[in-house]
Amino acid sequence: MRNNIKGVLTAIVTPFDAEGELNLPGLTRQVARQLDAGNGIFCGGTNGEFFVLNEAEKIAVTRTCVETVAGRAPVVAHIGEISTRDTIRLGKQIAALGVDAVSVITPYFVPLKQSELIAHYTAVADALTVPVFLYNIPARTGNTLEPATVRALAEHPNISGIKDSAGSYESLRGFLNAVSDIDGFDVLNGPDSLIHQGFVEGCSACISGLANVAPAAINAIWSRFNAGDVEGSRQAQERVTRLRTELYSVAFSPAAVKKALQIMGEDVGESRYAVAFSEQQCQQIRQIVTTSLN
Repeated sequence: MRNNIKGVLTAIVTPFDAEGELNLPGLTRQVARQLDAGNGIFCGGTNGEFFVLNEAEKIAVTRTCVETVAGRAPVVAHIGEISTRDTIRLGKQIAALGVDAVSVITPYFVPLKQSELIAHYTAVADALTVPVFLYNIPARTGNTLEPATVRALAEHPNISGIKDSAGSYESLRGFLNAVSDIDGFDVLNGPDSLIHQGFVEGCSACISGLANVAPAAINAIWSRFNAGDVEGSRQAQERVTRLRTELYSVAFSPAAVKKALQIMGEDVGESRYAVAFSEQQCQQIRQIVTTSLN
């Protein structure tokens, strides 16, 4: 089943409380901010710190997002695990919550051949009824989906597209070229620096981590493009690219995004993984947020 996803989906952060436990009211607040800006939700991904969430927490996060959105925008949930078995088990539970689609990162830590990736994704797509999006982020996983592999997987009736977060125009263009003649298979752009270019060249949607910090500014890239104002979309991208460059010069995502939200007064807590910010870094982020969003 193909399920067309369009526009901006925010790779929503997972808020924690002072003890590091899930803060679901805080998550509801963050989802509402995105809906107000016209954005859909991508939950349980890199910016959602899936790698430090247990299975019950991943389910709770997705349930909260689905219930808060209440059909007003798309909700895509990430379900990728190292093993095919665990991915399917989580995927079935997530699908039952009513998401529009799921996204599956390549297995990580262990290197896999392209034939093994095809077998993995085919088994996942066979086992689920909800549409599946491939998720390519080789810098974090150590495994890269090649364009020919994606083309082969695009023939599966339950694989609806790919989210490419490799970070380069060349990678994005490679996937767009590989599936250009396959109807209904969508390429979703991951890097915030390529949102406008992605729409120009045929991406149906973007998955944006920076939209947590600047929901309206990110949405403007899409809404202007969708309205036919290509130059206005390009200008909106320039503003976002400056913010991205400055913020990620201080620290990497997802911790940098979460720290920026904290500084903006949002109740999202600290990141769970072993990252620490100096007072100087916090001051830098405060300056970036103040100057970029005003």
